[in-house]
Parts: sequence; C-alpha cells; structure tokens
Amino acid sequence: MPPADTEQTPLKTPQVTETKAAFWGVFISTFVTIFLAELGDKTQVATLLISAESHKPLTVFIGAALALISTSLVGVLLGQWLAQKISPETLDTLAGILLLIISVGLVADVIGL
Repeated sequence: MPPADTEQTPLKTPQVTETKAAFWGVFISTFVTIFLAELGDKTQVATLLISAESHKPLTVFIGAALALISTSLVGVLLGQWLAQKISPETLDTLAGILLLIISVGLVADVIGL
C-alpha cells in the first residue's frame, strides 16, 4: 500500500495523447480558417450595420452568434453525410469546382456580364 501523502495518477497512454493532439489540431485549424474567412465578409458587415442601427449590440451579438452556429451545424452535418457517400478526393474536387463557378459568377456580375 503506498504512503498516504503520495498521489497516484494514471499514466497517459500514447493513444490518449495522440487523440488530444488530433482534437486540438482540428479545432485550431477550423477556428483560424473560419475566423479569417469571416473577417470583412457580408455577414460581418451586416452585423455591424444592424448593431449600429439598433443600438442593441448584445442582442445583435446573440442573434448573429446563433445564426452562425446554426449554419455551421448545417455545414458539419452535410459534410458528415457527404463524407459517408463520396471519397475525400472527390469532395475536394467538387468543392473546388463549386468555388470556381461561384468566383466566375461573381466576376461576371462585377464586370456587368
């Protein structure tokens, strides 16, 4: 029996350490990517304008946060479903094609086509 003044801590297995590292890697990557993508986009500008007009920043923050959480949930669920149906390579290709189509449409709109 160990002495009463020593505390036994379970040893961390390499699997637990790898799982935590994988979690934080995905978490940080997701946060940074979404944070940078959202800076200055139309959602942020709309939120800024609504807050300025309403003079209710907390209410606007809560509404905007819930809206962004909801759209993120849709994206996560759709991504999970698609990952079960098609390969990651095909998903990357389809996402690239979709972004290219959107970009061409935006450029055409800007130059008046």
